Amino acid sequence: MQVILLNKVENLGTLGDVVNVRAGYARNFLIPYGKATAATKANLAEFEARRAELERQANENMAAAVAQATQLAQAAVTIAVKAGAEGKLFGSVGTAEIAEAVTRVHGVAIEKRQVRLPAGALRAIGEFDVTLHLHTDVDAVIKVIVIGEE
Repeated sequence: MQVILLNKVENLGTLGDVVNVRAGYARNFLIPYGKATAATKANLAEFEARRAELERQANENMAAAVAQATQLAQAAVTIAVKAGAEGKLFGSVGTAEIAEAVTRVHGVAIEKRQVRLPAGALRAIGEFDVTLHLHTDVDAVIKVIVIGEE
């Protein structure tokens, strides 16, 4: 199925690209989330009429993400959780806890889907570097300090 991308999609293309994707990917993800529209003649004409507006909006989103990244540069967040004597946690610290702590401490609204933990949830006391995926081109690295509480 051919679609027109309405904003940049990772590993697929940028604004205005006409790409071939599987019908399920287009129908279940790209079109419902407003990332693409079907590549028909009418939609191509409508896209060309709206191109300047969409590019302006994409630039504003990029600028906002860069501003968030500079605000979070070298940021640190401390999370207190119950832990055993050996430093292992009772449970784990996941993306939701990290996103909530960053939002609370630094005032930058972060969603849990923006937190990247490639090795999985944090299950020990210590300092960890966590990547926040703010935009398709913008990542910020913060330090998460997990401490044990009594």
